[in-house]
Amino acid sequence: MNTKKIRLSVLDQSPVRKGVTAEQAVKETVELAKYTDQLGYTRFWVSEHHNTGALAGSTPEVLMAHLAGQTKNIRIGSGGVMMPNHSALKVAENFRMLEALFPGRIDLGMGRAPGTDRLTAAMLNPSNQFREQDFVEQLYDLNNYFHDRGELGTPQSKIRAIPQVQTVPAMWLLSSSGQSGIFAAHFGMGFSFAHFINPHGGPEAVAVYRERFTPSENLQQPEANMAIFVFCSEDEEKLRQHQALMDYRFNQFEKGAGLAPAGYEDIRDVVYSPAELERILYNRKRVVAGTPRQMKAKLTQLANEYNVGEIIAITITEHFGDRLTSYKLLSEAFDIQGRNV
Repeated sequence: MNTKKIRLSVLDQSPVRKGVTAEQAVKETVELAKYTDQLGYTRFWVSEHHNTGALAGSTPEVLMAHLAGQTKNIRIGSGGVMMPNHSALKVAENFRMLEALFPGRIDLGMGRAPGTDRLTAAMLNPSNQFREQDFVEQLYDLNNYFHDRGELGTPQSKIRAIPQVQTVPAMWLLSSSGQSGIFAAHFGMGFSFAHFINPHGGPEAVAVYRERFTPSENLQQPEANMAIFVFCSEDEEKLRQHQALMDYRFNQFEKGAGLAPAGYEDIRDVVYSPAELERILYNRKRVVAGTPRQMKAKLTQLANEYNVGEIIAITITEHFGDRLTSYKLLSEAFDIQGRNV
């Protein structure tokens, strides 16, 4: 059983709430980063999504530069950079620049999905073949770029990622299936399981990662966490409305209707089919909501099941104030004030 004090972190997707512009959504992400820094959260990750009006986070490396400049202690990272959309060299240069500006505070979280539909992914990178081996080769090349090396006779032996800084960002692989956990173990990287995408198989994936972990020059011991949708409130009605909104969002997404911003009044009278209700019950496993006391018990149980000492919280609410309050109540429940590193 995990007996360590649990660290809390944030994954923010810059959700565009109903009646709010994308510009305001990004400003809310900035405010949230500053606030959770003060509360003692360990890291603040931002996502890469494309061709969806409901999430404004499309370029994590750009947003990270601003967030790191607006915060003091919290680690700033990508959750994640979707590697099929980019060249390994460009990712290395982006994150070396971030390390030059904010040494020792940068996380490079990487995913092997495009973070969008296939058509958009093809426009982002017309040469993308969606092959697993391409992803593995990118990780190999990225490591070489960060350490200014390359096998003789390869292009990497003649190319250096600029600027040539002394520090390397902490590298994490993100996964909702477990396969990337095996890659993370092989390359000696951190591993983050996306429970908010897939609520099954996470503890097993983390266990395999720990068993197969090979120490690297970047990471000597396995480091894992899990990410989940959370909402903490002392108001039972707000908890009920939040659940209803999350049920609706999951249902719309699975129907291919996208993630159009909606408020509780828009969906309060929605009637679901038996098949939709079945999917709603499944998707509720991707969310943990409750009062501070309930949240501490539920999240501690999840941390024990995963054998991790860190939970990444993703909170999407109808009102921004409720998002801030949720993170505050959670920080108090776990007594993390002043514990960020």
